[in-house]
Amino acid sequence: MGKRRGGRELLRGLSKKQKKHLREFGEEHPFHDRVPGRPEATQVCELSDNSDKSSVESDSETEVEQVSVYHKLLATLKTSPESESEEEEEEDESESEAEKSETEMDSEGSQESREADGGGEDQNDVPEQKEATDTAEQTLSQQQTDGIDTSCDPGHGVVEEFTDVKHESEFSLETNFMEEESGDCNADKRDGSSTQAFSEDPFKQHMDKELEEKDVEKMSTLPKTSSQSQWPRLGQVTFSSTLEKPKPLKADKEVDVKQLYLHKPLESTWPKVNKQFLSSVNKPSDAFFTPLQRELFCIMNTYRDLFYPERNALTNGEEIRHAYCLHALNHVLKANSQVLSNNAKKRNQKPGADNDDHRDQGLTRPKHLMKHMNRLPLDSHGVDFSRVRMLNLNNWCRYYRQTLLFSALQDPQVNSVFNKHCFNYMGQVAVRNVPLSGSISHVVVQLPHVFRRLEAESLTSVIDTRFQFFIDKVLPEYRDAIMSHTLIYVPSYFDYVRLRNYFKKEELNFTHICEYTKKAGVCRARRFFLKGEKQFLLFTERFHFYKRYTIKGIRNLIFYELPTYSHFYSEICNMMKATVNGVDATWTCTVLYSKYDAQKLAAVVGIERAAQMLQSKKNVHLFVTGESE
Repeated sequence: MGKRRGGRELLRGLSKKQKKHLREFGEEHPFHDRVPGRPEATQVCELSDNSDKSSVESDSETEVEQVSVYHKLLATLKTSPESESEEEEEEDESESEAEKSETEMDSEGSQESREADGGGEDQNDVPEQKEATDTAEQTLSQQQTDGIDTSCDPGHGVVEEFTDVKHESEFSLETNFMEEESGDCNADKRDGSSTQAFSEDPFKQHMDKELEEKDVEKMSTLPKTSSQSQWPRLGQVTFSSTLEKPKPLKADKEVDVKQLYLHKPLESTWPKVNKQFLSSVNKPSDAFFTPLQRELFCIMNTYRDLFYPERNALTNGEEIRHAYCLHALNHVLKANSQVLSNNAKKRNQKPGADNDDHRDQGLTRPKHLMKHMNRLPLDSHGVDFSRVRMLNLNNWCRYYRQTLLFSALQDPQVNSVFNKHCFNYMGQVAVRNVPLSGSISHVVVQLPHVFRRLEAESLTSVIDTRFQFFIDKVLPEYRDAIMSHTLIYVPSYFDYVRLRNYFKKEELNFTHICEYTKKAGVCRARRFFLKGEKQFLLFTERFHFYKRYTIKGIRNLIFYELPTYSHFYSEICNMMKATVNGVDATWTCTVLYSKYDAQKLAAVVGIERAAQMLQSKKNVHLFVTGESE
């Protein structure tokens, strides 16, 4: 009890800053630590009567005091086995001291407060302070001799990085993975063929390209021209650019490792890492990539932007991830090798010589890429502007940035990012495989599908237009009691909340299930809907995505908006066959769509039907699925 109360007394004596440090790190800041076995009195600096001393004199006194505190901190560091035993003894002493009575703690605290109030200085501590300073200087000199850099000055805020001299050379890129192709430092030793190969490296070509003002103006004002080609594995590939002429890209049939321009360590490690995706019956020419990886890497290695909307987490997700990680690591290693090579050149450069060929860095390394991408920093951050690339200084980074987008679907938002926010001067490549039949062909129940088009002036107004169209023209048709067992499929959670609030306001007989509904609530809603006690069921897409429940009792189905994933359409429609009296039931299905849902509509009904439904003067279109009796 005394130990706990004593600890509380110690907390009362700490400042807010010290308490915050104690909560975050579980210990007091080393600057304020009381070293066990070495009690020190608080040193109070009193101003003399002659208060107009020179500023130089006062600064020197402050510096001496800060250095002495730092040396005292270093004096607590022990490197020998004997010192470890001394630390254990000191810990035992500190534990025993912590168990002193409350009276001793109070008296000790009052003594410290009296000293802090100007009660004088204990002269017995002065020799011990000098001894601690001498010990710290010896420890510091010994550590510097051993090659360990521990120099830091808290008084001036200068902190140097720790350097492990013993193990640095073992993992150094400069001594192990430096390539002649990446460095340019041994250009005089290369023959003509290697020099030509280095100039053909896509990394070198992309980073050394110097745009002009007229090029930037073209990319900002002129529209992009595009061309299409058919690839064996990717399918329809669209290439678009402003600067380059539209020419169809061709896939490499075979992989030549040398033509990939991989950094030296990746050539040996990549086949081992990628072996899990390769088949044992692959040809020797296909022993490096899968067919999908080969075509993707062929595009990525040209430093063009890429959008691939057919990634599947269960099938090709991992092999795609390995391919773009290989490209990213290849870029990082080459950029790092270039910096190390230029560092070596700078060290061997004669004093006073000025060389503008060592521009290999950016302005800064942002921590949040998406928020600060391609923006000029407000501060210089101590950067050496002679090493900064001109593209960074001109604020043209966006025209050199390569963007790789992988998605499971062709979503309008992702398409907008790729079309409006990717400015790579090398151009953009997108895979555009259009569905011919659509997911409606996978509906097995006999069901009439009524697609109703709503007119919206803009993409921002389509949300309100859809809601008003639903409550004015669709919902009145289902309010009759004969239209019971109606499930309303809502892809957006925000639309779901809006409909739920409206149903409550109108006091409609409904229940609802979303991704946040607890298991008991889900069971209760499913039971009420199956028995017909609730006429409507609001059902969110994210609930179906995560749970995949089969909802029984559906007789009438309303798609408030087309599903994000096209196969969800057939899955929801096929739930109707779970109804017990499905043979005698009359089922209906109503779908709302607008011209801004062109891609989702094509994924459901097919590209040809979608084009007719969007261009037709009719606003209602009917499809019937399933076999007739």
